Amino acid sequence: MSTPTTNEQDNLRSRLPDPSQFFPEMAGIAAGMFKVTGNGAVPQTTISLVQLRAGQIVGNTYHTVRQTGDLRKAGETEERITAVASWRDAPYFTDAERVALELVEAVLTPNPFGERVPDELYARASAHYDVKALWTLTLAIGHPSRYPAGVNGCAGDARYCVF
Repeated sequence: MSTPTTNEQDNLRSRLPDPSQFFPEMAGIAAGMFKVTGNGAVPQTTISLVQLRAGQIVGNTYHTVRQTGDLRKAGETEERITAVASWRDAPYFTDAERVALELVEAVLTPNPFGERVPDELYARASAHYDVKALWTLTLAIGHPSRYPAGVNGCAGDARYCVF
């Protein structure tokens, strides 16, 4: 299978219409999630790093591209942005960011033994974040996996459409 050229990609269109015409409530949900994750309990850079990693794990190109762009606009270095996928051995992250990235992987990676966030990880996260911040991180982690590109109207870019 050949990779579409840029010109072919620019001409892509979703086969499904924008879902907001059928489910206008979605706009309120999306706006609410944006407001909740931007409540100030967790630095916005950390939220963007978390959502970038979540997008990578769940395979959500829209969130991966969006968060990469947001991090660049916020002045983050290319080293930090590209190292998110391999954060464990990268020297670019604070302890609080590291525990947030570890939470992303714990929450989004299936655990055949049950519990996804072990007590030890929760204790380390609690040392950096209060209860409101932990809930904020939890919602930020879930956001990229709850709103795939095919459901959010391709986010204005047909390259991210699934239908």
